[in-house]
Amino acid sequence: MRAIQMTEFGGPEVLKLAELPMPAPAPGEVLIKVTRAGLNFADTHTRTNSYVQKATLPLVPGGEVAGVREDTGERVVALVGTGGYAEYAVAPEEGVFPLPDSLDDGTALAMIVQGTTAWHLYRTSGRVAAGESVVVHAAAGGVGSIAAQLGHPFGAGRVIATASSEEKRNLALELGADVAVDPDPEGLTERLIEANEGRPVDVVFEMSGGAVFDASYKALAPFGRIVAYGIATNEPNQVPTGSLLRHSRAVVGFYLFHCLGRSGMFAEALSDLFARAASGELKAVVGHTYPLEQAAQAQIDLRERRTTGKLLLDPAA
Repeated sequence: MRAIQMTEFGGPEVLKLAELPMPAPAPGEVLIKVTRAGLNFADTHTRTNSYVQKATLPLVPGGEVAGVREDTGERVVALVGTGGYAEYAVAPEEGVFPLPDSLDDGTALAMIVQGTTAWHLYRTSGRVAAGESVVVHAAAGGVGSIAAQLGHPFGAGRVIATASSEEKRNLALELGADVAVDPDPEGLTERLIEANEGRPVDVVFEMSGGAVFDASYKALAPFGRIVAYGIATNEPNQVPTGSLLRHSRAVVGFYLFHCLGRSGMFAEALSDLFARAASGELKAVVGHTYPLEQAAQAQIDLRERRTTGKLLLDPAA
């Protein structure tokens, strides 16, 4: 089968098209013919072995696929861990979810990682209460585009988006944000407070790290929370405990895969998202679909913020 394989860690050039044997499912696993593979920002960290979960080589990257079960012919979306950038992938049975006929592959892949992340940012880690203000960084991206839409249905009083271009900020407004601002760290604290009608904000969903994290933290109201679910800049932050005490603020981390081992946490979120998407309440922003051999270019575009929404690979192209 055709697959993207890494035999070393490094830049995009380590993502090489290869002919590999078809994977054989072990007991409790499912073999899936992949129709679309999803890309995540985490894939770029896996490529450099800087992700939360360390990788081993050789490696076929890609943690999620949509396709058809070889044993039953059922359309599914699945968490595969690794191996997604390929024509065939195996997934543990508990990580395979049937697809409603009304949902296309792109929508399903937008929901399985980015969607469930956005869902748990509100419900589990951010614990957003009715009427609270929420800042959604990178609101035109995979997680952000869904989080911007979930804000008001989940009770947020004011949804403040950030995005790196006017076009992306307009998209965030179309998706349901009340206001959209530039994420440049210089002056960001003041822009967030101004966007919240002059008041400090209650909750921030943050995935950049570095200066954006610091500026967002400073914009928090008493009892405000900043939820860190990524470190795209690879710049870690430190928050003094004295600052937490003086301002009654909280810093919360979120890693989606901790939900998988807890009964119902993942399935509940995905089921809710699928229902909202099927009813038209939630729109998946699906960006470009790249041929499998262009996986390296897809990751370059993702890291350089050239993209919008969910990116896909087509193993047949």
